[in-house]
Amino acid sequence: MDGEDSYTEIWPSDAQEPNYAAHLISMSAVIFLIVSKVIVYFTPKSVPSQSLWRWKNITVSLCHALLISGWAVFCFYQSPKLAEDLISTYTVSSHSLVSVSFGYFVYDVVDMLLYQRTRQSFELLGHHTVIFCAFSIAVFTRLYVGYAVVSLLVELNSIFLHIRQLLQILGYSKNNCLYRLNSLINLGTFVVFRISVLSWMTRWIVINRHLIPLAFYSVGSIGLAIITVMNIVLLYRLFRSDFISKKENISRRD
Repeated sequence: MDGEDSYTEIWPSDAQEPNYAAHLISMSAVIFLIVSKVIVYFTPKSVPSQSLWRWKNITVSLCHALLISGWAVFCFYQSPKLAEDLISTYTVSSHSLVSVSFGYFVYDVVDMLLYQRTRQSFELLGHHTVIFCAFSIAVFTRLYVGYAVVSLLVELNSIFLHIRQLLQILGYSKNNCLYRLNSLINLGTFVVFRISVLSWMTRWIVINRHLIPLAFYSVGSIGLAIITVMNIVLLYRLFRSDFISKKENISRRD
């Protein structure tokens, strides 16, 4: 874009191709529901009865993270232009990715509202609400699909975050080699794929604000602010739980 065009807001166009986002979202929600039912039958007997729902929920989240993170990387590999133009460019694969992820969050919200109304669940519901607002723009207008795919790179960290939770449910000690290895990878990927990615996304939206309609810019800015604060708090909790508390315990023994 040159001259005046480089400062023109980009609005949705009248696309000729049909948009199957609603169908994909519905199918995705149903598929994750089916996956959750299957997981129940393969739950280890060592899982405490009071943690059965949490085990199922986290395992479904792990399945989502494994699928979506690999798919997001593939989208950028398949279409490098997606990384160059985060607003207008999209592929069938990238648009389907965001729609499928949207469907997972629909499933997760319903599951939490039906079976687990705790303080932590309501924190996650706030997170999911932000996701709904942001992703709905991408899936229904087919704009900012690349930006949404960038945000899904955080799922690379979610893999290790969910493994950590599953190890805790199984009663693994924080001194266990597997737990310690996962903690280190979790911390490293948290900084790279959450903090760094969110920082880059914030920088991008500020630099390109002249191309983004005020309504979309407001949704993106507020959403990023909320998600960033939540992730900083989560990083502090993780670091304190897996590293600071552990050092304190060792000091007391000495």
